[in-house]
Amino acid sequence: MADGVKNSVGNKPAMPIAFVAIYAVAFAAGISATAYSCHSMCCELKMSGDWTMSMMWGRMRGQTWFGSAMSFLLMWLAMMVAMMMPSALPMFLKTKRSWASLCSMASGYFAIWLIAGVGVYLVGIVFAAMAMRLEWFSRAVPWLLAVTLIAAGAIQFTRWKMTHLLRCRSPFGCVISCPQYETGFRLGCQQGVACCVCCAAPMTVQLVLGIMNPVVMIGVAMVIAAEKLLPRPALVARFVGASTIVAGVVSFCVVIMSHP
Repeated sequence: MADGVKNSVGNKPAMPIAFVAIYAVAFAAGISATAYSCHSMCCELKMSGDWTMSMMWGRMRGQTWFGSAMSFLLMWLAMMVAMMMPSALPMFLKTKRSWASLCSMASGYFAIWLIAGVGVYLVGIVFAAMAMRLEWFSRAVPWLLAVTLIAAGAIQFTRWKMTHLLRCRSPFGCVISCPQYETGFRLGCQQGVACCVCCAAPMTVQLVLGIMNPVVMIGVAMVIAAEKLLPRPALVARFVGASTIVAGVVSFCVVIMSHP
């Protein structure tokens, strides 16, 4: 490979130490920034329908919408770095590229996740505005969240999920081998798109259960890592799907009992 790194023994690619070191620093920074965000955005507002909404979907006093969006996107990027780096590192290293190319790949990968964060933010502020202004919608939210969990679990059993999971597990973001001489950034973007689509259901679960809940965050990160790294991805995906459906059914029963 043109930009692969070779050592002097046996013609095996050498470990890109510089990239791993940069990756470790970025991972530590992501964890620190995420922990700070979880602490600073912990306030919640009691809503009609007996549920709580995070204040992160609104503006602080004196804050513009642009400032609010930038705060969210910085938090989102830090969270994605903390959650995705453990499962993404083996994929990057499998490409056997130089450390500079790997850094470019990682930039493309997280650029796609940042773009996904823009979509999440827009959906979140629209959802929050409707919940604040429409009482009937606010009262329906617990039911909607339970249905969303069941739907997210059902997605885990589909051929669509497995197609994109296999694509995400590929070192180049596609089921068949992609051109090995493409730029690292472009390959990173391909991998980012594959990963975003593959992780749609787990990330939906995180949004439903609490995007800034550390326990939920760690659980979803473990699920994503298991789907990408364990040897039987279909079995892992179905187990996660079944567990999510059960959680959705339990949530539905709780809503029914609390709203007779």
